[in-house]
Amino acid sequence: MIKAQNTDKIGTLYVVATPIGNLADISERALATLSSVDLIAAEDTRHTGKLLSHFNIKAKTFALHDHNEKQKAQQVIDWLNEGLDIALVSDAGTPLISDPGYAVVNLCREQGANVTPVPGACAAITALSCSGLPTDRFQFIGFTPAKSHARQQFFIEAFESGITSIMYESTHRIMASLNDLQTALGAQQQVVFAKELTKTYETFFSGSVEQLIEFLTQEPQKQRGELVLMLPGKAKQQQEIPAEAKRMLALLEPQMPLKKACGVVAEYFDLKKNALYKAAIAEKGA
Repeated sequence: MIKAQNTDKIGTLYVVATPIGNLADISERALATLSSVDLIAAEDTRHTGKLLSHFNIKAKTFALHDHNEKQKAQQVIDWLNEGLDIALVSDAGTPLISDPGYAVVNLCREQGANVTPVPGACAAITALSCSGLPTDRFQFIGFTPAKSHARQQFFIEAFESGITSIMYESTHRIMASLNDLQTALGAQQQVVFAKELTKTYETFFSGSVEQLIEFLTQEPQKQRGELVLMLPGKAKQQQEIPAEAKRMLALLEPQMPLKKACGVVAEYFDLKKNALYKAAIAEKGA
């Protein structure tokens, strides 16, 4: 095993994002970190080996994946305490985002070890940025469930949240997933599909679930690759303003500023002041 040159120091775990397709997207800081650390924890050492070879980085790697990370977590802590610096990478994108690493980072935080991010590409955020869906509030909800009924409930809950939902799907399950989405929310439910982001065959599709199913059926090759689904949230229902509230507002408005009048009426009728104010402004403009 590699020994740290300075055994008086405590090592740092660097959580390093790597490209999701286009190797030019790697950052200078990521390259510098991967070149300088003592060890690299890789989801797949063969896959990471190709990345390192491309950039002529010679570093010792070890496997850290879903099946061994709980067992490896304490070993990582021990190495950090010995003064070794370690980089954590996944096959592509930002580690821990539907990728291994949580058990290690969690234990590092619990034991006070040094952990620092080296940010970069993430498929979920990359897809969202070009989706045309609302980005002021959104949630990443990982991979869809394996079972049909669970998937349908998954889609319903995502839609009912009222915010944009981002999820990953696998090649062999995409069509079954879209059929469940259609069953759960209807054929006309809008959805955005993205695949092979930053790669040669990068694809975005925006339309109804029915249209997306037809698109992927006609071009089966589009079902292959790294897939992202995005779903808009259910639109908020406008609060109904009672006729009595409107009458009271009409009586109060000549006596005080509109906002103050809305505040009085909203409190009396247990309404939302902003909703009442917006309704009043809209009615004036009608």
